[in-house]
Amino acid sequence: MNLDSKIYIAGHRGMVGSAIWKKLSENGFTNLIGKTSKELDLRNQSSVEQFFLDEKPDYVIDAAARVGGILANNDFPYQFLIENLQIQNNLIENSLKNDVQKFIFLGSSCIYPKFAPQPLKEEYLLTDSLESTNEWYAIAKITGVKLCESVRKQYGKDYVSLMPTNLYGDRDNFDLNTSHVLPAIIRKFHEAKNNNHSPVTLWGSGKPFREFLHVNDLAEAVLFSLQNNLKENLYNVGTGVDITIFDLAYLVQKIVGHEGEIIWDSNKPDGTPRKLLDVSKLKNEGWEAKIDLATGLKSTYRWFVDNVENLKEVKIDL
Repeated sequence: MNLDSKIYIAGHRGMVGSAIWKKLSENGFTNLIGKTSKELDLRNQSSVEQFFLDEKPDYVIDAAARVGGILANNDFPYQFLIENLQIQNNLIENSLKNDVQKFIFLGSSCIYPKFAPQPLKEEYLLTDSLESTNEWYAIAKITGVKLCESVRKQYGKDYVSLMPTNLYGDRDNFDLNTSHVLPAIIRKFHEAKNNNHSPVTLWGSGKPFREFLHVNDLAEAVLFSLQNNLKENLYNVGTGVDITIFDLAYLVQKIVGHEGEIIWDSNKPDGTPRKLLDVSKLKNEGWEAKIDLATGLKSTYRWFVDNVENLKEVKIDL
């Protein structure tokens, strides 16, 4: 590919899309395309068709999705399923119709079965049942993976699916009603610190293990995937290192500077007991994560403090 190749980043204003945009710009790519949800509703088939006819991108990166944590998935199952299907189906179909050279589909490690062996290998996909607290989002993303695989198989196109572990970083969603665990913990400790170090209540037992990847590392993985011909269609993207939610909470508490009590609400669900990715496939291709968790958390908290007054209460990366 060339530095002036036309690259469309769907979801370019979200946490993931904006990190990818910044990374590509820093590496000299000059012909990046992005549309806001007001300019282009990716759920609207005819609008997406017209966009592709007008712009004719050479490469497409799908970083657009309706995202959220356990509470949001539980409360809005229909929206999480139908809207993510609409977005990715429109992007994949029109990329195929318009001869896009490479399509990169971004999913999530929640596509793997709840009780699959650890660490999670790509071949464990569809071998057992999913975690019920996020199955709606997971089913949509599994469909996207299989669509890309089918295009690769039937048409010989260079379509690649990257499955990142839990992401965090600048521009994350810190809304307590819709966020994932890490940004929610950051916000809770921050607000409790500013409230005379009041107690913080966290969901579950704290026993589940989770792996976290800084969004800048994911952006590096996307750049690597753009510039290299990967042998297969599905790759995990993570650090290969996990931490209990209990230890994560105390790490965040220390970074934020909260000195109050932590209360664990065992009446709330834990989710999947452990979700550690086997990242050997992409590592064997030549890529691995670089940002350690403590360093990434410090920079994320600095961003949150600088932007907390301007954060929206509801965020959908479209």
